[in-house]
Amino acid sequence: MTAALLAGLGLGAFVAAQVGPVSLLCVRTSTRSGFRPGAAVGAGAALVDLAYAALGVAGAASLVQFPPVRLALGFAGAAVLLVMGARTLHAAFRIRLGGESASEVARPAAALRTGIVATASNPLTIVSWAAIFGAASTASLVDSPAEAAALLLGVGVGSLAWFMMLAGVTSRVGSRLGERALVAVDVVAGAGLVLFGVVLGVRTIQDADLSG
Repeated sequence: MTAALLAGLGLGAFVAAQVGPVSLLCVRTSTRSGFRPGAAVGAGAALVDLAYAALGVAGAASLVQFPPVRLALGFAGAAVLLVMGARTLHAAFRIRLGGESASEVARPAAALRTGIVATASNPLTIVSWAAIFGAASTASLVDSPAEAAALLLGVGVGSLAWFMMLAGVTSRVGSRLGERALVAVDVVAGAGLVLFGVVLGVRTIQDADLSG
């Protein structure tokens, strides 16, 4: 069970450390609003990672691979990322006369919801988690329900730990940045979210063509 837990910790941290839309949101939120909102984005991402990993173990990957479901989920996820990216770019190009107003500062509860929505926007990752757990089973790391639970727990904790570290580092950096640098962070994050949305949309269309 210890081996399964340690493997889960490593897998959770590794998957969370990939450059993606949630990482951009976490960096952008913590640089602008501090550690707590950035950590809340990461907590939302870790919750969804844990849920998707559990769904992968439960066999939901076969449902997600059904072509109409893949198409609907892919386009929905692309739309979510495009909207988030557009809103971030809009915020970046607004004229700022000093610090942000209180209404613009992310609250942890709102940041948590953002992290959940951004991570959930790509439910096709359930397939990836199913493959990961299949490999873990082949490696004899998951031979019982207790070991599966330990691996899942490790995934959630590992993902959360990575985002807490990311939020901590970027919040300290953000406290030293001026407004122009913060606007640059907004631009990079917004452009990245739009790019990820476009990529997800293109891949969804390609999958639809192949399955058709």
